[in-house]
Amino acid sequence: MKIFLDTANREYIKKLIPTGVIDGVTTNPSLLSKEGSDVKSVLRDICAMVSGPVSVEVVEKHPDAVLKQAREIAAFAKNVVVKIPFALEYMPAIKTLADDGIALNITLVFTPLQALMVAKLGVAYISPFLGRWDDIGVDSIDLLEQTMSIQETYDFDSEILAASVRTIIQWQEVAQTGVDIATVPPALFEQVFKHPLTERGIALFDADWQKLGKTSLFE
Repeated sequence: MKIFLDTANREYIKKLIPTGVIDGVTTNPSLLSKEGSDVKSVLRDICAMVSGPVSVEVVEKHPDAVLKQAREIAAFAKNVVVKIPFALEYMPAIKTLADDGIALNITLVFTPLQALMVAKLGVAYISPFLGRWDDIGVDSIDLLEQTMSIQETYDFDSEILAASVRTIIQWQEVAQTGVDIATVPPALFEQVFKHPLTERGIALFDADWQKLGKTSLFE
């Protein structure tokens, strides 16, 4: 499973990219709004720091403006993926862009059939929002598995990107489904590396080593 960081914070990205397990970054207007007014500079830095795909979402609303802005975003950097919300009025633009070979991430997908619609157009990524499903009492993992089943049955090329992952348990459940990608916030990513038994074990090993009174492993 590929792991994308869901953030526009350059310090977090700079800190976590060296772990070697981050495959890309997803941003959205809400995340970018937290990083100041110079959005272009923020995105330029992120695209330079990340070797994998960086999703950048359109902010225009009229379909013609969405199409135009999507092309501008696609030309911004080689690793940019254009993020477009799922909506009927955007489908012609999505088809045109996909036919032109522009990498698209269709976001705010909430049903398996919505995923089917854009998978038929050959988009690169489809982003169902798990956390928001759970908010309304729907089993997000069940719907994710249904979405993946459709993808596999018809052998679509689109990758399923599990978005709005909010807890470690949910992330584990997502991983067990075999989904292509999960995008997670930095705080959740860092939690994976923390466990009381790991910390206790390190402390015990260190205490036992100190009993030898050595300063080097090979002295």
